Amino acid sequence: MAGYASGSKVISNSPGSLMLNGKRILVVMPAYNAAKTLEQTYREVPKDFVDEVILVDDGSHDSTAKVAADLGLTTFVHRQNLGYGRNQKTCYREALRRGADIVIMLHPDYQYSPNLIVSLAAMIAFGEYDVALGSRILGIGARKGGMPLYKYIANRFLTFFQNLLMKYKVSEYHTGYRAFSRTVLDARPLEANIDDFAFDNQMLAQIIFFGYRMGEVSCPTRYFPEASSISFRRSVKYGFAVLATSIQFRLQKWGLASFRIFSEEGHKLLPDYYVMVKE
Repeated sequence: MAGYASGSKVISNSPGSLMLNGKRILVVMPAYNAAKTLEQTYREVPKDFVDEVILVDDGSHDSTAKVAADLGLTTFVHRQNLGYGRNQKTCYREALRRGADIVIMLHPDYQYSPNLIVSLAAMIAFGEYDVALGSRILGIGARKGGMPLYKYIANRFLTFFQNLLMKYKVSEYHTGYRAFSRTVLDARPLEANIDDFAFDNQMLAQIIFFGYRMGEVSCPTRYFPEASSISFRRSVKYGFAVLATSIQFRLQKWGLASFRIFSEEGHKLLPDYYVMVKE
């Protein structure tokens, strides 16, 4: 895995002074060209509860890594763009190494409200759920937050299809605001997942397949020019990947096929494939 990454640690955050049921809480930010929105996102992170914030810069062309360094985040930089899924793998690998009990993924583009971090973490900290999602569909709805109509329609269709095939019920599978217990990240075959945007969906399919408990909270969302968003072409590609994952899930449940993303054998997060450099 030598083609992956070097990183640079800046200054770690001071541990949160408040704890939820004695749990160590880490926020991870998978970043790509987020220099304009990173500071605003980070400023709203409830630092009294969050022990550390980790940012992984996936080969940005802007000053994302510098902004993160100036803010004092623990920062890693991929030398090249390796994909959204690979970015998350680095995030979770480092969070587990730092002893996280609960890991919350927050995009640094300010599309999701950091104020809900404590709510998401509490759902896991007190043993009610293994995974918590910030849903843009519950409550006032994604459309009021500016979600394009075609994305909203696709979201509803794909979610209906997934709930049907996976025999589960959540309001949406496509939110980027998620919290995980350590057990989920440590035990599941995440390395078998794709390095592209479909990583998110494969991960939730694995969580349902292996019987973890998943809950949701309503999350307002913001669509604006600086917020990250994939193109229509990549959205279509993502949609087909979601359909494929759901079909694979059902085929394996029926015992008609076997796919490595649903295998208990191996494919956990790999040993280090990048280097931390202290500045």
